[in-house]
Amino acid sequence: MRLGVTDYIDCAHLLPGHPKCGQLHGHTYRVEIVVEGEMKDGMVLDFADLKTQIRAVLARYDHRHWNDFMDYPTVENICERLATEIAAGVVFPFSIRVFEGRAKWAETDRGGRR
Repeated sequence: MRLGVTDYIDCAHLLPGHPKCGQLHGHTYRVEIVVEGEMKDGMVLDFADLKTQIRAVLARYDHRHWNDFMDYPTVENICERLATEIAAGVVFPFSIRVFEGRAKWAETDRGGRR
């Protein structure tokens, strides 16, 4: 069974040396997490527990400047960073998709913590 949650953060960034994205600008990032696991007692896990774990990671970055955390904050690098941090607290295999604005995204899969 797969179970997912979506959350949003707003962040500024710039890509040093990039002709268009080298200027400071911001995005609303939509972050989708889909976990996969077996149901126990009618659910894979409680949505509230999953959202609490995800929100704890995302709150570090909301209304912040990505360049304070990484040198080249592309959506791919942001996705990798979030996946690594979320994997520390999620016991299930999961995928994460990070949208930069409405139509651009990166996605990766993680095995979850064992």
